[in-house]
Amino acid sequence: MTAAPVRYVEHVMGLPFSLALRGRHAADDVGRAAWARAVAVLREADRVFSTHRADSVVSRLGRGELALGDCPPEVAEVLAVGAAVQRDSGGAFAVRRPGPDGAEVLDPSGVVKGWAAERAAGVLRGLPGTDFLLDAGGDVVCRTIDGGRPWRVGIEDPHDPRRLVATVPVTAGAVATSGTAHRGQHLVDARTGRPPVGVASVTVLADSLVDADVDATAAYALGRDAARWLAGRAGRTGLVVWADGTAETVPPAP
Repeated sequence: MTAAPVRYVEHVMGLPFSLALRGRHAADDVGRAAWARAVAVLREADRVFSTHRADSVVSRLGRGELALGDCPPEVAEVLAVGAAVQRDSGGAFAVRRPGPDGAEVLDPSGVVKGWAAERAAGVLRGLPGTDFLLDAGGDVVCRTIDGGRPWRVGIEDPHDPRRLVATVPVTAGAVATSGTAHRGQHLVDARTGRPPVGVASVTVLADSLVDADVDATAAYALGRDAARWLAGRAGRTGLVVWADGTAETVPPAP
């Protein structure tokens, strides 16, 4: 294995996406070509799902210019993920919300980043003899091969992002955090339209970044119920940092 990871960075979907590679194809044309294909996957996701582009498929769907059946099949896939988490969270997470004029706004952004990064990671899993860690604006999906050295993923303190509250070793899987450390209070409980209380951040570890990302967001939106809800999610573990600075580890569901 390459001693130090080789890193690549691209700005896509309004976020920095970075890739670290170790091993056989970390620094050669095969690795660079895989990164280019992964970035193409992310750019295509932006073309389809961006709520900031008037010509995106989702924007046109939201305005009623397209029916769901006229959209690429991945739109139904993403909306189905959002609907399942909305149901499981009792409505705290939602991909449809009231707009300023009271009309419903379609916004699947809470699903799309993790979904798109997981699809991009599918390209990188095809790299033989090569470990990868894909960082999607702070959420990560990674893989090591043959029991190799795990990636060490730091979890920031939401009260002081200069320090870490934990570091977790990951050989395969994903880690996602929802909170206010970098973007301020941008997350709300969809049932009330107001920011949740009592919670500062939620980090979730899961096999897939789709699951880790949506569950971190949903748990955060649930506020004081974050740890209780997350404890019932099969295949997830987590760390909840409360508003008072204390932290609670959420073990895997039995």
